[in-house]
Amino acid sequence: MGSQTGGSLFGSFLPLILIFFVFYFIVIRPQQKKGKERKQMISALKKGDQIITSGGIYGMVVNLKPETIELKIDENTRVQLGRSFILQVINKTEQQGEVVTGEIVK
Repeated sequence: MGSQTGGSLFGSFLPLILIFFVFYFIVIRPQQKKGKERKQMISALKKGDQIITSGGIYGMVVNLKPETIELKIDENTRVQLGRSFILQVINKTEQQGEVVTGEIVK
């Protein structure tokens, strides 16, 4: 009788274990990968990079500090913000409206 109880106990936890593995591969792992890529993007910033902030402000990086950046928005307008507020680094071709892909357009 003891072996039957152990088998049914494992059988009742098997769906729970499978749900955890599915949850891990669908939710947790991609989030970790995105976080890693974002950290790389922020650490690779350099002066002159065009960026978008999480508030929707477009600007150019003028000065870099360990925790903050100085962003030039206009000729006489500069703001200082935390690195965590950087949403995306823009390539110059994307800023001009040209999207570079591997396709040949005729």
